[in-house]
Amino acid sequence: MERPASPRPEPRRRRGRGALLLLAALAAAAWLAWRHETGRPLRAANAPPLVLVVPPGSSVRDIGVQLQGIGLVRHPAVFQALVVVRGDEGRLRAGEYAIPGGLDLGQIEDKLARGDVIRHVVTFPEGTNLEEMARIVAGQGIAPAEFLAAARDPAPIRELDPAATDLEGYVFPDTYDVSRLPGASAALVGRAVRRFRAVIGPDLPAIKAGTMSVREVVTLASLVELETARPEERPRVAAVFRNRLDKRMLLQTDPTVIYALRKAGKYDGNIRKEDLDIDSPYNTYRYAGLPPGPIASPGRASLQAVVHPAAVPDLYFVSRNDGSHEFSRTLAEHQRWVNVYQRHRGTPPPSPTPSPGASPSPRAPSVPPR
Repeated sequence: MERPASPRPEPRRRRGRGALLLLAALAAAAWLAWRHETGRPLRAANAPPLVLVVPPGSSVRDIGVQLQGIGLVRHPAVFQALVVVRGDEGRLRAGEYAIPGGLDLGQIEDKLARGDVIRHVVTFPEGTNLEEMARIVAGQGIAPAEFLAAARDPAPIRELDPAATDLEGYVFPDTYDVSRLPGASAALVGRAVRRFRAVIGPDLPAIKAGTMSVREVVTLASLVELETARPEERPRVAAVFRNRLDKRMLLQTDPTVIYALRKAGKYDGNIRKEDLDIDSPYNTYRYAGLPPGPIASPGRASLQAVVHPAAVPDLYFVSRNDGSHEFSRTLAEHQRWVNVYQRHRGTPPPSPTPSPGASPSPRAPSVPPR
């Protein structure tokens, strides 16, 4: 007697195929949802850029919450998952980002992983002081008070200038990228001081072998910087000042008076004869030697001019009114050029005939060196 055939397991197979189809459908739905969340822009291409500021130390979740807050992702967890899937944990960079319209979440994550931040550029011209620098950084959204607070901490230069009470003269004039992140002022000042140290570094052996300290070199270089904009004149201007210091003559340079007036809140853009009498240690018409410290930030050429001044005996110079100067060895010669360029404006007067044995005073000349 034949046994009846076993029934085929069709229902079980169908159930297995159904489960696979369900899983496939769920996977497809999940993929579509993922693509919808990460590959579809939430803002139109013509929408204005949004600013995203990522502070240092932000976690991926922190960034996701920020993105949700400005409408660039629906759920912070989606951004977190995207970062993990791409293996970008620890690669997202702090900074200020401009997120244009039309970017999907994947493209936004790319920007953060690349560090494609907004670049704010500030340029400190040679011869600017800290107050002027503070006004410059204000144009890039950095609070002047914060910049000045950072620049008034002499710690970064203490090793080279133990007498420094601030960083006047040591915030090197150059062009720098800055951010608007917390601590931007301190970061900018730190970079500028490191730049100064890199520039002065090669000359430190010569400075140590000479008679001037780093502070005195920078102070004198700040005077040279403000007295002439012509590179070829800087070593000669430095020589005039160094020669006058050696002879214990007053430096009598206008930029120190202007600086003194500014510190007293009395400078209105003009300098008058009575201003030369202001009682300030920065006033080199009244006080012998160098001022107490730098009055501006000198550039490389002025620093090197002080370390390596021209080998000339000049003691005076006067402006030719075209940015250049006439240099003189004697007071009589200097007075003649003052008549030419300041009194007669280019019409040479007869050459003076000094009395026999006449010589300039070894201390304060009757006219300033300019």
